[in-house]
Amino acid sequence: MNCQAVSEAEKNMVFAARLTQRGHKIATMDDLMALYEKSFSEDSVAAISALPHPTVQKFAVITVAVVGASRRFLSQIIRHQNEVKFMSASLQYSNYVGQADFAIPYEILTAPASVRVLYLESCHKGMDCYEQLCNAGVGHDAAGYATPQGLRNVLVISATPYQWKHIIGQRVCRRNTDETRIVLLKIWQELYSLSPALFAPSQAGPFCQMDKCLEGKMTCGKKLAADMTPENILRVDYPALSEGGGA
Repeated sequence: MNCQAVSEAEKNMVFAARLTQRGHKIATMDDLMALYEKSFSEDSVAAISALPHPTVQKFAVITVAVVGASRRFLSQIIRHQNEVKFMSASLQYSNYVGQADFAIPYEILTAPASVRVLYLESCHKGMDCYEQLCNAGVGHDAAGYATPQGLRNVLVISATPYQWKHIIGQRVCRRNTDETRIVLLKIWQELYSLSPALFAPSQAGPFCQMDKCLEGKMTCGKKLAADMTPENILRVDYPALSEGGGA
């Protein structure tokens, strides 16, 4: 949502790193501001972001809006709490009677049509129950317990660049559910387009891209190539999305 925050994050990160080495040269606020406004290269961003000093990547907050992911995705992603803030559409205040739509899992999206029909029928039954409860005078909050996990949601996430890289690295790993991977790959793709240096695969990718898999016996055994961008991964792992499908 605040795309300018990505360039601000780069600027603040480089400034913070330079500050640690130039304290003896700063005597006035003008000296400090001159250092803050000093230009830098993409190579500087890449080099500093690769250092084992995450604090310099925590002086900006990038806010991302996710429209259409399921409430199951919400239950998974909110486990990230360190330096991350969430705001979601509320089942207590929102009235989904006649307004519900459903995320379709990738495996069901690519299955025979009869499987997709079966899934959507189940979702609609849950919403039919939700509507009947609301019509019976039950509040939206209590009636919300009848809604399916596939109910589409609206979610806003704010996090520092360092935490975004941590979340992306964990959640684009193939050990995650397809929807979670797809959403985070799309977020990564947007951030990567804004800052290829800060969000390069070597900086933000899963463990297998940056070094080696840490899942042990739970590894998928399919290492991602070090140079694969989020767009590449989406095309390879989820070809139906590029063919006009949705999830």
